[in-house]
Amino acid sequence: MNWTDLIAPLVKLGAPMLGGALGGPFGAAAGKIVAEAFAARDPSPAAVQEAIAGLDPQAARQMAQAAEDKWLAALAEIGRAQVVETGQTMRAESVSGDPLQRWWRPLYALELSMIECPAFALTLLRALWTGHEAGISGFAALSGLMIAYFGARFGVLGVYVAGRSKEKQCAATGVTAPSALTEMVKAVRRK
Repeated sequence: MNWTDLIAPLVKLGAPMLGGALGGPFGAAAGKIVAEAFAARDPSPAAVQEAIAGLDPQAARQMAQAAEDKWLAALAEIGRAQVVETGQTMRAESVSGDPLQRWWRPLYALELSMIECPAFALTLLRALWTGHEAGISGFAALSGLMIAYFGARFGVLGVYVAGRSKEKQCAATGVTAPSALTEMVKAVRRK
C-alpha cells in the first residue's frame, strides 16, 4: 500500500486538497499530517488506512477536515515564506551596485531595437529587392513564428519600460506609483 491509495478515501471524507497532495511531490509530508490527524500507530499508509477503518464516519470526516485545515495552513506558511524571501531578494537587488543588474535591461532594449530588428528588416528587404525566392519563401513560412518571437521580445521590453518608469517615479517622489489596475478603478469611481 502507498499514499496514493488514500486519495479517494480522503476526498470522500471532505479533504480533497490533502488527498490530492498525497499523489504529488509532497506526498510524504501530507501523509505525516494525515497520520497525526487520525492518530495512526505510525506514519504509513497502512496504519492510516487501519485508523480510518476503526472510526465512525462522522469522526473520520472531522479528523480529515482538521488534517485538511492543517495542510492548507502549512501551504500558506510556505507561500508566505517564499513571498518574504522574494521581497528580500528584490530589495537587495534594487540597492545593489552590480553593473549587470543595472545594465542588462537597457542592453536588451538596445540589442533588440538596434541590431535584431534592423537585421531582420534588411535581410527581408534584400530578399525582396533581389527576388531571392528561397529567402522570400523562408520569411513567409516563418512569419507566424517571427510575429510571436518579436511580440514576446517587445512585450518584455514594454514591461521593463513601464516598470522602470515607476521605479524612477518612486525614487524621485518617495511614493509608490499606482498600478494600471488602480488607475482604472479610480477612473471608474470618478464616473
